Amino acid sequence: MEMSDYSEFVRGDRVRANTPPEINQAIDIEIAATVRFYASKTNYEINKKIKELDFEWDIERYLEANAAIFTFIGTVLGFKKSRKWLILPLIVSIFLFQHAVQGWCPPVSVFRRLGIRTRREIEMEKYALKALREDFMSS
Repeated sequence: MEMSDYSEFVRGDRVRANTPPEINQAIDIEIAATVRFYASKTNYEINKKIKELDFEWDIERYLEANAAIFTFIGTVLGFKKSRKWLILPLIVSIFLFQHAVQGWCPPVSVFRRLGIRTRREIEMEKYALKALREDFMSS
């Protein structure tokens, strides 16, 4: 049985809910293609992929790192060059607050278009790979 709609597995994911369906679909297709690719691989190769997924940054981590970098840059430039640069950390904090409240902010659109996944999407791929590895088989 092939799944083409993962919405049941990622229900409640605010980032997905605020992402255009075609981007979610592209990410879902990529996940399905990866799982199909590993269906013919050895457990060793599947284990390596699962370990890679353990270290994959999710969209929340990208947003946090992005916010930290731009806040730092804006603060330094605000004190060294011009106070006008202090607007940058202000904008970043507004975006972070918006994301905390709504599950969306302008950088999310950019990151999603680049294929950055949510933690649930990453975990869904790991779960499928573990099923291929037969982790859930009762003895």
